[in-house]
Amino acid sequence: MVKFYVNKSTQPHEGLVVGIFVESGFHSSVEEIDKRMDLQLSTLKKSGKLSAKLGTQTAIYTLGTLDSDMLYVTGLGKKEDLTSERLRKAIAGVGKEMAKKKDQDIGILVDSFVTETLTAIDVATLIGESLALSLYQVLDYKEKTNEVDRQLESITLYSEEEEGPLTHAAKVGYTYGVGTNRARALVNTPGNLLTPTDLAEEAKELAEKHDFEFEVLERENMEKLGMGALLAVAAGSDQPPKMIVIKYQGNDHSDDLIGFVGKGLTFDSGGISIKPGENMHQMKMDMGGAAAVLGALDIIGTLKPKVNVLAVIPSSENMLNGSAMKPGDVIRSLSGKTIEVRNTDAEGRLILADGITYAKQLGATMLIDVATLTGAVLVALGDCTTGAVTNHEELMQEVLEASAKTDEWIWGLPNFQPYKDMLRTSDVADLNNAPGRLAGSITAGLFIGEFAEETPWVHLDIAGTAWQSKATHLGPLGGTGVMARTLALFAINRATK
Repeated sequence: MVKFYVNKSTQPHEGLVVGIFVESGFHSSVEEIDKRMDLQLSTLKKSGKLSAKLGTQTAIYTLGTLDSDMLYVTGLGKKEDLTSERLRKAIAGVGKEMAKKKDQDIGILVDSFVTETLTAIDVATLIGESLALSLYQVLDYKEKTNEVDRQLESITLYSEEEEGPLTHAAKVGYTYGVGTNRARALVNTPGNLLTPTDLAEEAKELAEKHDFEFEVLERENMEKLGMGALLAVAAGSDQPPKMIVIKYQGNDHSDDLIGFVGKGLTFDSGGISIKPGENMHQMKMDMGGAAAVLGALDIIGTLKPKVNVLAVIPSSENMLNGSAMKPGDVIRSLSGKTIEVRNTDAEGRLILADGITYAKQLGATMLIDVATLTGAVLVALGDCTTGAVTNHEELMQEVLEASAKTDEWIWGLPNFQPYKDMLRTSDVADLNNAPGRLAGSITAGLFIGEFAEETPWVHLDIAGTAWQSKATHLGPLGGTGVMARTLALFAINRATK
């Protein structure tokens, strides 16, 4: 865990970080450093050897001119163009450089990153968040020595801002990054090491860490309650299903209860409607919705906003054996609605149907479900934007406000009646779980909405955003932890309403 400190005058560090813009002048704090280094920074910048291009990192040996051994100059581009997203990229570059040099103690001149639209508090928050995200590493299982690399341990922020607010902002940002990394770690865990039972154990450990209420429904409980949709999906696997329930009670004076429902498919073969073999190994990430919910709860548990949150995670595998559900089967969900299974690979919406219904039974007054639901959302929005469907525009607007702050982009999809009618094309059941390729992401989302009914509800399809196929400035190949920060911020924002 990185420790944050605030100071006004610089102290010795392994590395000192400053930001520079394309504009010719330096911030006054950087000008002072430039003077102590005999104007080397000005000379290098004029000659083009010191780049201010966004995201560039230039390491300069100070040779005793400063208390710190190294000066790291971070390019910020044009001041007028610097946004929170771009600043994350720049600071993530700092994190990568620190990891490469194995620095344990660094200082950052916060005020050299400030613009008219990004305050010192904003910068401190983004420093904490971006460094946590950029320093995340995927756990591997290769044979190796027990040697542990030196890791970043302390960060001192230098600013004219008051110490208390700045330290708090950095710690809050770091908390958001740590929660996201928890979600990433879950998504990246192989399916044989993260079964529904393992996922329930992870949730239990999180609940114990933050003193949350915790419960797990076993197969026999589900049978008594009538959770036919979750049980049908789980029938093809030897791993027992779990219905995981966590509750955070942060405001005893409020009747509002936010319901987060996360898809917890720990591996998805497609069932009888089996997926192609290519890239099927990535289907360990089909519990990305559950991971996002647990990551959000980690953030909420640390920051403790005055709001009430219920998390429901239906978890199973989707495998194929002699007991597996088949195309043409009719199942009865917890709500009583019957479903014809046209495609066994459209299983996420089935387990979420019972998850949504159970969250309502437990008192949720609003619902947000998160799921790696459809390949169709990748076709529609690519791998950088999450698709959304809702029955309540005001709730949707609150989710969009949170996502705009976290830069986890969301785009709303239509919910017109013809899409809803497509779900009622079964001759033998109330609903058809896979009415066809047309508008696949919309109909999948609206299928879940059938179980939300009149409860305000937003569906987030993260099939395109939960996994990245190549490393980026904020993280390595694999799980992104997307929506953990947005869900947490949504809940924290609700606490102020």
